[in-house]
Amino acid sequence: MEDDKKFPPLQNDLILRAAWGQKTERVPVWIMRQAGRYLPEFQEVRKKHPFFEICQTPSLACEITLQPIKRFPLDAAIIFCDILVIPQALGMNVEMVPGIGPVISDPLHDPLDLHALCFPCEVEKELGYVFEAITLTRKELNGKVPLIGFSGAPWTLFCYMVEGQGSKTMSKAKGWLYKWPKGSHSILEMLTDVIVNYLIGQVKAGAQLLQVFESSAEHLGPEQFKTFALPYIKDIKKRVTEGIIQQGLNKVPMTLFAKGTCSVLPFLNDTGYEVISLDWTISPDVARSKISENITLQGNLDPCALKAEPSSIEDMVSKMIKGFGTQRYIANLGHGIYPEMDPDNVAVFIDSVHNISAAINSSKE
Repeated sequence: MEDDKKFPPLQNDLILRAAWGQKTERVPVWIMRQAGRYLPEFQEVRKKHPFFEICQTPSLACEITLQPIKRFPLDAAIIFCDILVIPQALGMNVEMVPGIGPVISDPLHDPLDLHALCFPCEVEKELGYVFEAITLTRKELNGKVPLIGFSGAPWTLFCYMVEGQGSKTMSKAKGWLYKWPKGSHSILEMLTDVIVNYLIGQVKAGAQLLQVFESSAEHLGPEQFKTFALPYIKDIKKRVTEGIIQQGLNKVPMTLFAKGTCSVLPFLNDTGYEVISLDWTISPDVARSKISENITLQGNLDPCALKAEPSSIEDMVSKMIKGFGTQRYIANLGHGIYPEMDPDNVAVFIDSVHNISAAINSSKE
């Protein structure tokens, strides 16, 4: 866990220790989408720059990444980017449309469309701006907290590339699995290759943890999940770990966030990830009973809980921490924070995690 010598020494390694299963004096906390629309300082930057311009400009991505770190006593930063930079790298046009979200103007209609994708993908060339942003941000953090890198998982990216935008049913993407299973596997394999190189590149650039977002897992039944998501999730972990070792890079823990996977939770034990992140539909006791004790858990407060009164937030955090325990646990929300959240309530959440977990640990000494 030694820091790369080209970066400032790490001052707060709490989240790394939790991820590796080492003892922590309090529970570390960060928030998915913590650098985003709920922050007024983010909104000010967005008035001047389109969303993907920020992603593709290292200095701006660094600035946005640091905003929540400057405001809150978080235990990790996560590089500001978007999972859909991979479809962009493959030659697809992705735009952020107000009121809709990311939209792919010409999605995949059938397996013949795969020939139009720019694959093999020159990851260093197409996504080098992400690596530059990570290196710059590591330096600007000055060792305050670790930096998390991330990627979307194959099935989740597949969904966007077929649907063209977010969907409540993912019926077009799921239709591919039934109508064109071979074509579906072809694109999932293609995406896996790009993701592996992308994540290794992030570690090389300075990322100290990695998270893989399988945000559309909830749309798959158990058999589909085992066929079209699980093998690729496992392959990514195996190949990224091997690639890091081969390149002589520092070993980093990896987190898997597979949203809506209550029915397949035990399958995640064999994926190899050091951390499993949970959505808000899973209670701590159920998660602890189904996930191996050698895996750290992350999550899982309902994002909407941040709309409650501060005293209620404190109560919910207390219940969550007592449910998960203070070891092998990283506090987070059960999904990304919503744009309408009050930053003051975010501060209550973070402070409650720190204070309550520290008090519990002190009482045991």
